[in-house]
Formats: sequence, C-alpha cells, structure tokens
Amino acid sequence: MALVSEHIEVDTRDRILEVAERLFRQIGYQKTTVGDIAKELRMSPANVYRFFESKKAIHQAVARSLMGEVELEAQRIVAKPGPVKERFRELLTTINRMNTERYVGDNKLHEMVAIAMEEDWDVCVAHMECIAGMIGQMIAQGVASGEFEAPDLQLAALCSCSAMIRFFHPQMIAQCATKPGPTIDQMIDFVIAGLSPRH
Repeated sequence: MALVSEHIEVDTRDRILEVAERLFRQIGYQKTTVGDIAKELRMSPANVYRFFESKKAIHQAVARSLMGEVELEAQRIVAKPGPVKERFRELLTTINRMNTERYVGDNKLHEMVAIAMEEDWDVCVAHMECIAGMIGQMIAQGVASGEFEAPDLQLAALCSCSAMIRFFHPQMIAQCATKPGPTIDQMIDFVIAGLSPRH
C-alpha cells in the first residue's frame, strides 16, 4: 500500500509542476498564484502546499526540471561514440539551441529565468557546474583520443564555458541576438582551435 501512495504522491507532484510550468508560460511567473495552480488541478491550495512549501519551491522545481532536460541531452551527446570534435560541436550547439528554444522566444519563461538567476541562484549554479563538468568530460575524451591538448582540464572546461557564455546564458542569448559578434560556429571553431594540439 505504501508503494501505491508513494506513486500517487509522485504523480501529484509531477502534475503540479506541469500545470505550474504551463501557467508560468501563459500568464507569467509573477502573476501566477498557488491558487491558480490549485484551481487548474481542481484541488485546494492547502493540498498544493502539502507538496511544495511555497510558490518559490514550485518555481525552483520547474527551473530544475527545464535545466535537467538540457543536462540529459548533454549527457547523451557526451556518452555517444564518434570523433570528439564533432560531438563537442554538437554539445555546444545543442545547449545553445535548447536554451534559446526554452527561454528566449518565450517572454514569460524568460521572466522566470531572470527570477531564477536572482532568487534561486543555487539551482542555476548547480546547472552551470553540471554543464561545465560535461564539457570537461568531453575535453578529457579529446585529450585521450589525441584530438585535444589540455594540461589543465578544469581550466580548459571553465575557459570553454566562459567563451560560450553569450550562447549559453538565456539573458545574454536574448540581449546579444541583434548585437555584432561572432556566430556560434565561429565561436566553437575558436574554442576548438584553442584546444587543438600544437604540432
């Protein structure tokens, strides 16, 4: 019986997050109340608070879920076989594409990200560390295959992330869209050139 009730709890929690994300997209994070979420789910606000202690906790979980989708796709690319340089390019372009799709074309979700950056910084930091870790893993694979040269893997990963910031950071993607600067392919070429062995 305990397993069944646990399953129902997980299911309810997921439904709350699904509805919250939809409402955040439709009417915006600021305007959405726990009451709105509860009404959509035909439950009382008190019931929502059984699963999440505050609206901020719901917001964190939605942000975490959106970031988790990017992380899963990145992990899939890191684990794939094939030449590292090609997969490295795919990894960087995928992070950019997913962040652009999720946050930039969608003003309401963009507002949610801006708030996450201000209020739920720990969630953002954990995500950035995860992405930097995967970029580091891929650079390590490149070093092992002879495609890359990086005496300090951690530094190489941090420099690569810093170079890609205008293509990774949702607010910078939006702000830099119409500003002069390199294309994403030019930036990736630059990063790969920096990691390539000096013969």
